[in-house]
Amino acid sequence: MQREEVAAGTVVIREGEPGNRFYVLLSGVAGVSQSSIGDRRILRAGEFFGEVALAMHVSRTATVTAMTPCVVASCDAAAFDDLVRPFFADDSEAAI
Repeated sequence: MQREEVAAGTVVIREGEPGNRFYVLLSGVAGVSQSSIGDRRILRAGEFFGEVALAMHVSRTATVTAMTPCVVASCDAAAFDDLVRPFFADDSEAAI
């Protein structure tokens, strides 16, 4: 995984864009929003985001913006497929 410092106000992922990385918030606070709904929730250290686009092969479903200075760790789609995707698979997919 790659570690990155993110300044407050920085958009980490943007709704509608292709998803190519999975993120874990190591420190700081980030906001999640969707264009059709507005503000959705607050992410804190230890929470993750970006999995939906990678797991479902769709565009980003939300925008995540750093509300404070943040540190994130991220991995690319290949690492996600190898290391993280199995945790999102249900039992029927695991048998395939």
